[in-house]
Amino acid sequence: MRHVISALVMNEPGVLASVAGLFSARGFNIDSLVVGRTENPELSRMTVVCNGDENTLEQIRKQLAKLVPVAKVRDFKGAAYVERDLCLVTVSVGPEQRSEVIEIVTLFRGRVVDVAKSSLMVEIAGTEEKIEALVELLKPYGIKELARTGVIAMARGTQQAKEEAAEKQAAGGKRKRSLNAPAQAALPPS
Repeated sequence: MRHVISALVMNEPGVLASVAGLFSARGFNIDSLVVGRTENPELSRMTVVCNGDENTLEQIRKQLAKLVPVAKVRDFKGAAYVERDLCLVTVSVGPEQRSEVIEIVTLFRGRVVDVAKSSLMVEIAGTEEKIEALVELLKPYGIKELARTGVIAMARGTQQAKEEAAEKQAAGGKRKRSLNAPAQAALPPS
């Protein structure tokens, strides 16, 4: 089963090696591992995508949460979240087929970022499935080079609000109802 795990980690040397070592020690292959800065300069967000059974991944989540440099861990399984992957693809295509490739890329909401005599470089962002579908359509033209960033993910705003309310209630806070509560923001399509 595919799992997308997000961890807020301290921005210090050796954290990436510790987390990767934890997965390696359990014999898990990491499909995607992305680390980047957050709004807080002391924290980085690490997003790990892997496949495995529920019991072993539960142990990994718990051990990950126990690591000293890890501030928060969450598995997006069963949660509302947005994920994105970025891909650059160089396609071998001459002037005679260039418009065909551009049309395909446009249908996927991608864009051409470089043009040469015998190739195009395109950029696409989206889910892994969307990127895989575009790559399959571009293969007949000849893919010269391909680079992907890996998956990043964050909880949707409504999911975040639900979790914060559940944490407050678990901490002993009483739930308050209000007629003057602000309306929930509409969610854009992903």
